[in-house]
Amino acid sequence: MTQIINSLSEVSDRYDALLVDLWGCVHNGKTAFPEAVAALQAYRETGGIVVLLTNSPRSRDRVAVQLKTFDVPEDCWDVIATSGDSARAAMFRGLVGEKVYFIGKESDLKFFDPLAIIKDPVEITRVPLQEAEGVVCAGPFDALADPETWRPDLLYAKQKGMKFLCANPDIVVDRGHVREWCAGAIARMYSEMGGESLYFGKPHPPIYDLAYRRLEAIRPGVMKSKMLAIGDGILTDISGAVGEDIDNLFISGGLAAGPTKTERQPDPAALKAYLAEENIDPTFTIGFLR
Repeated sequence: MTQIINSLSEVSDRYDALLVDLWGCVHNGKTAFPEAVAALQAYRETGGIVVLLTNSPRSRDRVAVQLKTFDVPEDCWDVIATSGDSARAAMFRGLVGEKVYFIGKESDLKFFDPLAIIKDPVEITRVPLQEAEGVVCAGPFDALADPETWRPDLLYAKQKGMKFLCANPDIVVDRGHVREWCAGAIARMYSEMGGESLYFGKPHPPIYDLAYRRLEAIRPGVMKSKMLAIGDGILTDISGAVGEDIDNLFISGGLAAGPTKTERQPDPAALKAYLAEENIDPTFTIGFLR
């Protein structure tokens, strides 16, 4: 059974690096959580490395800029690895073809900016669905819309045998007190129809491979046994960490605040029932990162 702790400092001296989710752990899509920031700053002061591991479809540079607008200071992290970085690399290698239909917002169009690290990248052109070879999704056009509005386009893409590149495997996020749909929800619907969805963020291996490389560049030789993954997504952050054989800290006050009855800390009985239903047992659990 997971161990409920009261602060990160209770266990952090066991680890050389933290792989930390952002949304729901460090900020709520609008502003930083002061206690989380303080906990990460304190950990870094002891010599630990903080890797921000996010399913954002954006590049790490754009996430760094976004963090400033949320008042997340630069001294609470060392490096960023994003689902968007992994997915972009796959796209420019031609995984979903050269002509792609894009599902996302205007603000996500930088996803198509050139990626210098790819040798001989394919030339990607955004086209209408009827002309596309594949689909690239950074998120819904409208994050609050009824998911059934996605079905007609997905059915067409599935019938044409298009691959669906998902730049953010998250199903939902909470922006403040408003729950929004993410690209992972669309990819899940596509898979349920029988389509082929391709994932690059948590809980899938590509984003962890990227995180390990970026950690290695800062501190070579950190073993998985000396890493702690932190996140509020039981099916993304925690499941991914379990799959990578990394100890993990579940933030129950994020997406699962309701079912775990988390106020300051989770209700032990509610937490036990929730984890049994999800069939997963985190190494540690805390209400909020602090």
